[in-house]
Amino acid sequence: MKTIKSLILGSAAGLLAMGGAQAADLPVKAKAVEYVKICSLYGAGFFYIPGTDTCIKLGGYLRADVTFNGGVYGAPFWNGDGGQTNRYRDYFGARSRMQLTVDTRTATQYGVVRTFGLSNWQFQNNGTANATTLGTFPASSTTGLMGPGGGYVSVDLLFIQFAGFTFGRSASAYSTPWHGYPGNNTSFLMGGNDSVTGVNNIQYQAQFGNGVSATIGLEDPSVYDRTAVLNMAFVPTVASNAAGVGAYGGTHAPDIVGNVRVDQAWGLFQISGRAHEVVPSYNILTAGTGVPNNVSEISGHPDSKWGGSVMAALQIKNIPTGAGDDIKIDASYTKGAVKDVIATSAPSPSFVMFGGTGLAGAYQSIGFGQTADATYLPVFAGGDGQLKLVDAWGVRGAFNHNWDPQWSTSLWGAYSAVRYSGTVGDLTTAKGQWCANYTTAAKAPSADYVCNPDFNVAQVGMVTRWTPVANLTFSGEVGAIFLDQKMTGSMLLTPTAPKPVARYEFRDQSTVYLNFQARRNF
Repeated sequence: MKTIKSLILGSAAGLLAMGGAQAADLPVKAKAVEYVKICSLYGAGFFYIPGTDTCIKLGGYLRADVTFNGGVYGAPFWNGDGGQTNRYRDYFGARSRMQLTVDTRTATQYGVVRTFGLSNWQFQNNGTANATTLGTFPASSTTGLMGPGGGYVSVDLLFIQFAGFTFGRSASAYSTPWHGYPGNNTSFLMGGNDSVTGVNNIQYQAQFGNGVSATIGLEDPSVYDRTAVLNMAFVPTVASNAAGVGAYGGTHAPDIVGNVRVDQAWGLFQISGRAHEVVPSYNILTAGTGVPNNVSEISGHPDSKWGGSVMAALQIKNIPTGAGDDIKIDASYTKGAVKDVIATSAPSPSFVMFGGTGLAGAYQSIGFGQTADATYLPVFAGGDGQLKLVDAWGVRGAFNHNWDPQWSTSLWGAYSAVRYSGTVGDLTTAKGQWCANYTTAAKAPSADYVCNPDFNVAQVGMVTRWTPVANLTFSGEVGAIFLDQKMTGSMLLTPTAPKPVARYEFRDQSTVYLNFQARRNF
């Protein structure tokens, strides 16, 4: 009996132990999972950041492109090794880029608070200036950022929007919605403003209803809103394609910009304006380079002057040629703010292009145009010491046609003009100062030589796109640029090496490029 009782008690104890062990092995009840929740307040692609009331959208694209007889992304050969057509130039330029955008929005009692950031990861070859940029950015093809495993990150847009205000790096209030892209692939269509890569600014937009709005802003001009101020008392180190030396001073005041815009079903109409202060440095600078020296500060300086720009823009949608077709066009005039005409998504170019010649005794022909906001000639050099603002005007546009949902074509063009006011021989004018600085006996000007720094630039092109599936587009673009320079005759010039010191005929120049691109948006 005692044996049976012991067995029963032992079995019960064993079962209790087993039951306790099994209970310990049971899974603990998991915490509730916070699933990603779609945010439909601001359009497709937004979702709530878990645990918050903030919506976020990630986007961007990956793009690969190659340009033949040009620099990366449709840069014409209008200066550098490409403009010289020497053996340092690359016959083609290639770039791979991934762009990433981060857009967050939060509803508040004051309206939506938005933050936006856009950055690029990219790799490219040198393209147009191998001989003159070795060891600098972009680095050579075998070292630095453009070497194996290299590449670089760039930042375009970083801003906060709140209650109608925008703070940070964003598109200028002066710009059109299409910037420098009315229908083109190239990042180098001139004729108007282009702030697609953003400027540091503060701006406020007021909505008046029925598609009518007005925006005013203050922006930092130091990176994208200035070209050059030329001190004409000194000659540059290389004088074949330029006069004076760079003499822009520091930024003393922000640019004041604004627009009035009407957005309707039929399209858009916009008027924009800019006030820009042109600030010179000193009367005496180091000859050849324009850098200051120990007598610069006591030499005096010209007074600053305010210049500016105006622009009118028009978009007409759903024209009779087809569904989704449109025309975009804008026209600009500037005085002392030439970046609003000779504008790209990068700094404004000056033009130095070489070609053939039929002139006896000449090595080649040259065409050039020097881009500047203003000139001055100090009193000690025979001038009046006052700034002379440079004028410019331009027009650009595109006709965009959809053949069907997969195929589209755009025809685009632009025309820009830069004018140095005054007359040759009058040292109180921009043109007189420029020609007095440029024309020297050492250059042995020909008997038919006429000095005139004015120039025009015409651009025309076509791009065709194929979109086989949504958000994947292949495109091909052909573009041409024509430099109409106003110098005549010939001179003995000293161009940048490897060009020789020789006699060059002044002649208009042109170049053509071909670009192919594959782009996947996400």
